[in-house]
Amino acid sequence: MGQNRWITEMGLGVDVHGADYNKAARRAVSDALRHSSLHFFDVTNKSVQDMKVEVVIGAAEPANIDPAVIAQEIPYGTVTVTVTSGGLDVTSDDGDDRITMVNAAILVSFDD
Repeated sequence: MGQNRWITEMGLGVDVHGADYNKAARRAVSDALRHSSLHFFDVTNKSVQDMKVEVVIGAAEPANIDPAVIAQEIPYGTVTVTVTSGGLDVTSDDGDDRITMVNAAILVSFDD
C-alpha cells in the first residue's frame, strides 16, 4: 500500500541563549503546526489518526536533537522524526554565547 503526501509545513525555531537544540527544534515544530488548520477530514473520510506524520529537523549539530522529545510535539497520527544537518548557529562576538536556529519540515501523508 502506497502513501500520498497531502501537506508540507515548514517552521523555524530559535534558542537565543544557551544553544539548546531540543528547545529550538520544539519551537520549529510548533511554528510549523501553528500555520495549519486542516478541514478536509470529512470530505476524504480520513481522521487525524490516519495521518502519517514525518518530521524532518535540520540542525547544525544533529546529534544534540532527541527525536523522542520532538515527536511529543505532534498531537496526532503516527509520527517519525528524522534529524539531519542544517539550521544555523551564530556565535557572539566574544564566543561565550550562541544563537541556535533549527528548521523543521512536517510532512503529512495518508495511505492510498
